[in-house]
Amino acid sequence: QVQLVESGGGLVQAGGSLRLSCAASGRTFSNYAMAWFRQAPGKEREFVARINWTTGNTYYADSVKGRFTISRDNAKNTVYLQMNSLKPEDTAVYYCAARPNAGLIIISPHRYDYWGQGTQVTVSS
Repeated sequence: QVQLVESGGGLVQAGGSLRLSCAASGRTFSNYAMAWFRQAPGKEREFVARINWTTGNTYYADSVKGRFTISRDNAKNTVYLQMNSLKPEDTAVYYCAARPNAGLIIISPHRYDYWGQGTQVTVSS
């Protein structure tokens, strides 16, 4: 059974940094796409970044490009989201997600099969 457990959220001032972690277990994730989404109150869940577990290829939403970096540690079965230059509009619950077949870049949350419980990120102005 696949489990994704996020950690690392918290309260930070604008301009600050946070690193989120997603510990993945329950299977091998070869050829899986691992992604981060976020959801602010009253808004739809939106794509943030994704990584191909096998190749390490990455893809970002325009809103975070140049500020956020997604990475993975195969030995620890963990995906990270390094968030720098945070803005108040980055405030949201951040979710880790996974889907098989990482060959296509999929950004719709409805196409992801596995989800973590989420971690709150709050950026104060």
